[in-house]
Amino acid sequence: MENNFGKLYLIPTDLGENPVWDVLPTSITKIIDLIDDYIVENEKTARRFIKKMHPEKLQSSLNLKVLNKFTETSEKMSFLEACKQGKPMGLLSEAGCPAVADPGSDIVSLAHQNNIQVVPLVGPSSIIMALMGSGMNGQSFAFNGYLPIDKQARKTELKRLEKLSFDQNQSQLFIETPYRNNQMLEDLCATLHPQTRVCVACDLTLSTEYIKTYLIKEWKHVKVDLHKRPAIFIIHKD
Repeated sequence: MENNFGKLYLIPTDLGENPVWDVLPTSITKIIDLIDDYIVENEKTARRFIKKMHPEKLQSSLNLKVLNKFTETSEKMSFLEACKQGKPMGLLSEAGCPAVADPGSDIVSLAHQNNIQVVPLVGPSSIIMALMGSGMNGQSFAFNGYLPIDKQARKTELKRLEKLSFDQNQSQLFIETPYRNNQMLEDLCATLHPQTRVCVACDLTLSTEYIKTYLIKEWKHVKVDLHKRPAIFIIHKD
């Protein structure tokens, strides 16, 4: 069913402070030039990103709606009003790709419900890049978000994911709050089978990028500091 609604563009961001053109196509500048209405996770970083991508874009022309874990469902319903008025809108994430491990998925779902065309743009996904660099099963994998903070509950969940990876030949991906990364690696070494493979991929696309896959018995002898470095963990038991 045709309508005169504007399109919702899913605009990827960079994953760090490297030059944006190292990881993003220049075509994104053309899209930002068209759009004044954005749905963002953080207004300050969104404005900084738009200025970095398109310095000539007037900041005063931008209309930003903030989407985060505190946003009420009833409020989200009004976020796509500009699209319904025929204007293009942009969805920006703090996590690289909008709507992947990101609250933006709720907005994309609303766009489909309202027959608004969704246009995903090319950009870096730390989840996919970690899987690409891991050497693990790219045919069957699952992203599990954050694991439990409680030590015993986390151990139980790690064992469950390890068994799932073995039973289904499926790589299991997850993340941790960056300041707890070192503790996560210690827990992996203390909990999983010595022959289970683990990939740690952190600082993706940055000059400090680190991607290594070892058996648990090998990780026990590796010295690496992951503190406050955005990381993806992948486990697979063959």
